[in-house]
Amino acid sequence: MSDALNNTISSAPESTPDRVPTKSLRPNPHNPRMLFDKEPLKALEDSIRRVGILVPITVYRAAGSDKYTILDGQRRWMCAGNIPLETVPINVVAEPSTAQNIVTMFQIHKLRKDWELMPTALKVEVLLQELGPQSDTQLAVITGLDVAVVTRCKKLLTYSTKYRDMMLMADPRDRIKADFFIELYPILTDRVLVRAKLPREHVIDRMLFKYQNRKSGMKAITDFRKIKQYVAIARGAGREDEIIDRFSKFVEDDLMQLDELEIDVARVHKHAQTLTRNAVKLRTLVDEIAVDEYIGEESLWLELEKLVEAILKKAGNADRRRLS
Repeated sequence: MSDALNNTISSAPESTPDRVPTKSLRPNPHNPRMLFDKEPLKALEDSIRRVGILVPITVYRAAGSDKYTILDGQRRWMCAGNIPLETVPINVVAEPSTAQNIVTMFQIHKLRKDWELMPTALKVEVLLQELGPQSDTQLAVITGLDVAVVTRCKKLLTYSTKYRDMMLMADPRDRIKADFFIELYPILTDRVLVRAKLPREHVIDRMLFKYQNRKSGMKAITDFRKIKQYVAIARGAGREDEIIDRFSKFVEDDLMQLDELEIDVARVHKHAQTLTRNAVKLRTLVDEIAVDEYIGEESLWLELEKLVEAILKKAGNADRRRLS
């Protein structure tokens, strides 16, 4: 993080009046939190009605503005306006730059559990515009967010405004959760499935339709992981063209179910590979047995004899089928 960024974040509060008119504050245009659902606000409002605002609202005075801009406490301020309270307690700090503003708010709030991720992603995008390219790790250090959260934000930023707006709907009942688009992302970028040459937005729209109409092949957003699994198994079996064809049909067909993507022979091939690896490990373990040391372990020798019998029986059946 740059020295300038550090200096603003650690700025000491300026001389602060105890209380100011509620109407003398304004929302922060760079607040990473853009969605304020009614039920949590109602609970906070009830609390403020009972005991008032106990923690002052952190603000700064922007150059050329006659109002204070909120750094921390927008929900408290909104509730104060609803009650209404004539005045609110504030704590004034120096005006930050755009990047410092966003970073400071991230570090004040971290990422509270009730925050939606898309608004956070939009502010990560502004930071990237202000600071230039940054790795996920660098952004995590700058913002105080977890690296995993930064990575998820970057995935959301690959979606167009059309889909971003779906994640920003004011009513939670209309809002498409960011998790849907994050789980879909690996499907859109899979090196096998992109060979289907289906338009990206068409695939997104069709997956949304299937997800919202649960009889159309998908029951949960985690179903995207099953698609990736089917693709991986098909790729391992050399059946990429077949899984591409099935995926293309799945995208277009309202009634095709998810398990119809699975290629049986590919699944068997994958299982055979697992059995082969386990057989190699077991053979290595058997080769390493010091017979004299384990001569008295009757249960071990009994189970090994049963294993040999089972293997010979399966091998014999396989030989007969290959010759028939």
